[in-house]
Amino acid sequence: MANSTYEAQPSDAVSEASVGGVDVKFEIVVIPVSDVDRAKDFYARLGWRLDADYDNGNDFRVIQFTPSGSGCSVIFGKNVTAAAPGSAQGLYLIVADIEAARDNVLRRGVKISEVFHGASDVYAGPDEPYLFGRIRVNGPDPEHRSYRSFASFSDPDGNGWLFQEITTRLPGRIDASATTFASMNDLASAFRRAEAAHGEHEKRIGQRDANWPDWYAAYMVAEQSGKELPQ
Repeated sequence: MANSTYEAQPSDAVSEASVGGVDVKFEIVVIPVSDVDRAKDFYARLGWRLDADYDNGNDFRVIQFTPSGSGCSVIFGKNVTAAAPGSAQGLYLIVADIEAARDNVLRRGVKISEVFHGASDVYAGPDEPYLFGRIRVNGPDPEHRSYRSFASFSDPDGNGWLFQEITTRLPGRIDASATTFASMNDLASAFRRAEAAHGEHEKRIGQRDANWPDWYAAYMVAEQSGKELPQ
């Protein structure tokens, strides 16, 4: 059988009514570590928020951190998972600016790879796996497409993290009626992209667009929901 791909459409989603209108929010990822205090120091150094450090003084300890702007947290500790330390791989951190995210990690003294992208349509190779294969090509995606640029780092146990740059979501990935930004930096970056696109829009129409607030708003909502961008 020939290989094929299918891109899910919004109409494919199970209706809210069919699942009882129950929101399900992904909350926690458990990562296995060998030295709890060493791991705590590492994730604190990343600048992540420490939410909890509970120790019963005997045989149980759990620590929770939340990455900046994230709705999902990580926990690790003593007797919280039977998985082997370092076995958590392919943990994705979504960012709007891959270079800025990488620079921030470097400033905090954490080793991280150069920004890379995948070899086009090649999914087997010598490098460690990531979403688009096992061949890393230096530098960001030449066309700066969303989902295509990465940088990787690991915690002291070898649990593997990946930054992935996304500025425009594919259709159906988020609620088209809701626009949210995880942080002030993400919102500022969205404004900058809208400003650049609006500048091209004014060049096309040959005059100043007095209705720029509505244009900005339409652009930013369309970009985040994966709809066609205004021209």
